[in-house]
Amino acid sequence: MDASDKKRNAAKAALEFIEFGTSLGVGTGSTVNFLIQMLPGVRDKIDRIVSSSKASTALLEELGFEVSTLNETGDFDLYIDGADESNKRLELIKGGGGALTREKVLASAARRFICIVDDSKLVGMLGHFPLPIEVLPMAQEMVSRRMLKLRGQPIWREGFITDNGNHILDVHGLHIPNPLEMEARINRIPGVVTVGIFADRPADILLVSGDDGVREMRN
Repeated sequence: MDASDKKRNAAKAALEFIEFGTSLGVGTGSTVNFLIQMLPGVRDKIDRIVSSSKASTALLEELGFEVSTLNETGDFDLYIDGADESNKRLELIKGGGGALTREKVLASAARRFICIVDDSKLVGMLGHFPLPIEVLPMAQEMVSRRMLKLRGQPIWREGFITDNGNHILDVHGLHIPNPLEMEARINRIPGVVTVGIFADRPADILLVSGDDGVREMRN
């Protein structure tokens, strides 16, 4: 089974968690795009919908959904998103698509956070995937120097601007045995908008799609 099939199966499994009257948040990325394409099939169950990026909003609107803002909805029922890595505690690295700040905001506002991944994303320790950090442009070099002190190798995602108008540093070579501590440590650096570690607010349910189907892991 190829990666696209696994992603599609993970997205399909997530549909089972959408109940009638659900206020839904959707994330960003290739796996979520499969989910978005399936949402018209459960349109009658969705009360309101919010999105973590301009790209996902555009896809939803193409399918006829009216996308609300978080300021309009307040806290909502269910957030579904992918991840670049997850450990067995359902702590995540996210931000490969550059939407980490808005993704973290929506995850924090959701009563339940379901993460959908293929089995290549499940790891023993976070950090093999380069850690994205959204930074204010003026602080990019300063934050890079701080990452070097943490034994990471920061690389500016050149030519990419986030939906918030900021830059992304992708930090290579980090080993993250304690994601919660590392998340807090990087968040304290002035100029950091968001670090792509989701440990303070991990997923509640991880749907892992492999050759043998989709298995469910709970926090």
